[in-house]
Amino acid sequence: MSFGDYVYIVVLILFSYMTFVIIKNNFLSKFDEEQRRKDLVDEYEDDYISDKTEDSEDKD
Repeated sequence: MSFGDYVYIVVLILFSYMTFVIIKNNFLSKFDEEQRRKDLVDEYEDDYISDKTEDSEDKD
């Protein structure tokens, strides 16, 4: 194999790795620490959570 073939293989591996890292980081940046989607966060979430806990206490 010539030198160009080795360079081509190295570039192909680096390109694949960079693509994987970019896609992975893009995916991970969409979630917060609690593994919830950042773009789907409800601004009234605290009210909803407190309502759910009150409902579960009423059922007991």
